[in-house]
Amino acid sequence: MATTVETTADPAEAEALLAARRLALPALERLGRPLIEDIAVPRSRLAEAVREIRAVSVRHDVPVFTLAHAADGNLHPIIVVDPALPGLPDAAWEAAGEIFALALRLGGTLTGEHGVGVLKRQWVADELGPAAHALQRRLKEAFDPRGILNPGKCL
Repeated sequence: MATTVETTADPAEAEALLAARRLALPALERLGRPLIEDIAVPRSRLAEAVREIRAVSVRHDVPVFTLAHAADGNLHPIIVVDPALPGLPDAAWEAAGEIFALALRLGGTLTGEHGVGVLKRQWVADELGPAAHALQRRLKEAFDPRGILNPGKCL
């Protein structure tokens, strides 16, 4: 839904464009509590991903704002929720689940740079498959047999 696209080779102009990108999150914070996520899809499927994320937002009546590192297929679909709520509303969970499933369906991944955290851990088995997921659990057990490293936060 961009109305313009700007590029530059001038370092000062490039810094101004990056400053605008850096201000995107503070602007979203004025609307509510942003749930910052990332997915990655093949670059050839970026436009499709953005269109489908928009449809997920509309379908669940959940505000989702998508920022991107378009050159590498990394998208940040940021769900904004009411900060007065004690947790995430069901509609936000459902929207997130559809967005993560979308990434996998388009041949992408659950995360392009932030990793799988608390929100995404319930979907990681879908991406890895049973054998790779079991291997990761065995590796965790080998390096952390007492379960003291980041307990309850992974796998």
